[in-house]
Amino acid sequence: MLGSTHGTLTTTSRPARVTACGRHPGPAVHGTTTSAEDTDVSGRPLSSDVPDLDRLFRPRTMAVVGASETEGRPNTAITRRLIDWAERVGARVHPVHPTRTTVFGLPCHASVRDLPERVDLAVLLVGDPAPVLEELKETRPRFAVVFASGFAETGTEGATAQARLTAALQGSGTRLLGPNTNLNAFERFRDDLDGPAIALITQSGHQGRPVFALQELGIRLSHWAPTGNEADLECADFLSYFATRPEVGAIAAYVEGLKDGRAFLLAADRAARHKVPVVMVKVGRTETGARTAATHTGKLTGADDVVDAAMRQYGVIRVNGLDELQDTAALLARARPPRAQGVAVYSISGGTGAHFADLASAAGLDLPLLSTAKQNELHQWIPDYLSVANPVDNGGHPVGDWRGRKIIDAILADPSVGVLVCPITGPFPPLSDRLARDLVDAAEKTDKLVCVVWGSPVGTEDAYRTTLLGSSRVATFRTFANCVTAVRAYLDHHRFTDDYRSPFDDAPRTLSPSARKARALLRPGEQLSEHAAKQLLRAYGIRVPREQLVTSAAAAVRAAGQIGYPVVMKASGPRLGHKSELGLVRIGLTSASQVRDTYRELTEIARYEGLPLDGVLVCQLVGQGVEMTVGITRDPLFGPTVTVGLGGVLVEVLDDTAVRVPPFGEDHARAMLGELRGRALLDGVRGAPPADVDALVETVLRVQRMALELGDRLAGLDVNPLVVLERGQGAVALDALTVCR
Repeated sequence: MLGSTHGTLTTTSRPARVTACGRHPGPAVHGTTTSAEDTDVSGRPLSSDVPDLDRLFRPRTMAVVGASETEGRPNTAITRRLIDWAERVGARVHPVHPTRTTVFGLPCHASVRDLPERVDLAVLLVGDPAPVLEELKETRPRFAVVFASGFAETGTEGATAQARLTAALQGSGTRLLGPNTNLNAFERFRDDLDGPAIALITQSGHQGRPVFALQELGIRLSHWAPTGNEADLECADFLSYFATRPEVGAIAAYVEGLKDGRAFLLAADRAARHKVPVVMVKVGRTETGARTAATHTGKLTGADDVVDAAMRQYGVIRVNGLDELQDTAALLARARPPRAQGVAVYSISGGTGAHFADLASAAGLDLPLLSTAKQNELHQWIPDYLSVANPVDNGGHPVGDWRGRKIIDAILADPSVGVLVCPITGPFPPLSDRLARDLVDAAEKTDKLVCVVWGSPVGTEDAYRTTLLGSSRVATFRTFANCVTAVRAYLDHHRFTDDYRSPFDDAPRTLSPSARKARALLRPGEQLSEHAAKQLLRAYGIRVPREQLVTSAAAAVRAAGQIGYPVVMKASGPRLGHKSELGLVRIGLTSASQVRDTYRELTEIARYEGLPLDGVLVCQLVGQGVEMTVGITRDPLFGPTVTVGLGGVLVEVLDDTAVRVPPFGEDHARAMLGELRGRALLDGVRGAPPADVDALVETVLRVQRMALELGDRLAGLDVNPLVVLERGQGAVALDALTVCR
């Protein structure tokens, strides 16, 4: 860990940096509205206010409702802890209990109506908080905290009870934390640690304990927000707030479900704008995990591929384990921006260096070969028979004397190196002790990141506990995997934020002429025929084949002559999905007689299957290309999403797709293609020419515009196949399936 145990710097009372980012329709207790210029074409917000949570974390006045001093009662221990916390933050405490006159020597009030002053924070230690919240509506505290459980996490009946809590505060201006939250916000934070801090958000308090324990390794924490069921205040509110706090160097979060996908994106966008890294464990990757999370906090976990894509869009770093959350957040909070992207690996053992280099390279880290001049320099102190190209193997003995520091300084001086990683697989005194000291001393003199992997399972060695953890400049890890994960996140984060442009800045605010044409084509609650779906695509400038819809064999022959042989014929109707499987598609027809016979065959099959038709399509036969699919689906958290992937039958066989949440720009459209396993097909394989990637990207962006403008009217759109022709020749949508809401 990056650690520091010296100096005192308490900054939690410093004012937040609040940016003017427009208005956002917050929870019902706000009563705020959103202006038209701050919404996109679908009416969704493009910006939000930073919630003022200062008086939640540092209140001046506080009421404890249900306070007790009776020994053995749970409320007694909680009351004592809250009073101690209030003393630390400088808040006046007003206990509230109907039958007591004093609690721990403090005057006690029978009801919240009897409070002598308006309080910033009311903490409710009662089993049924709804009546108390009704009373609090009159006294209008800034914040209320409800610990009680048995609400939305228990199912429909509990969700109804939870809705009554928010209704009780309607119009009061009071923000509610909980229910089903805990005491984590009232922890004792060490004030003897300096440097940028980690702010912690958890929906399960116990899952935040490992991050909270980082203080014992010298890592500073500034806040802990246990959001519980998020009846009002949610993860997104705390993300926005922490992103503007000057003392926060990184935000660590354990999230089970998101209450509002749009609010989460706006909060992640604010963090990206402020260059504050967000590291998150998000459960729900599996059906079991999603189901368990829902019963714990009562929120949607969302389709995991969509959640994952949304996080990548806004630079949220998703990790799998709490150990990764600790290590990655600690590194990102404390490390300076990289001077270069290259990673150099330096070790006592060639095997150790090779092992780490394998893992780092597989993770996509750049391990540049050191220049010939640099290798010659290193061979002044390292025997010639050892490799110093990267990884650098010193053979062991140079570590034990003056040469060790020379080697480290020489590697750090290389302009291609931004990160130096030294894996020490186990203590080997005195070499490992001297190496640890040299690394710490070198780290103090450089503006580059120095990482050490201390592999000993014991962890009591002085080189580890005192030398490495005592340094505020060295990042110390216990495993290779966590080091690789954290270093990759560190480099990725700075690349991302250095070039970050908010997608919300360019989101369309007014409907295009295409939308007005397209909306007239939609049929609420129905699936469109292929002909109607292609008209929808045409309205948005998406290319489709030359084709005509006909209702007789004679008309089919005339259409084929006008389009030009060979042609394709397909049945078109509102209930047709997989037409090929029903025998309702014919390809490569070359004569009038074939067209006439095919028309009769297609209509006869449809009649036999009981499928209504609006006609038969006679279509241009499009040349060879790469078959892709582009579509729109609706996610319960984020609304309309756009998917691109390999098309035709491959979409079902390989499931090779990438997804984004609108709005997004051309850079993200191209990044989607880069995520596909079959991306090489677009570059041309086995002698095939490169495909028109620009046309494909343009089609994705046009489909995105459709998602933004028609999203609330579309249940789904599937353009498959979209044939991407040779470079410069465009892309053609051969088929489309559209379902209206």
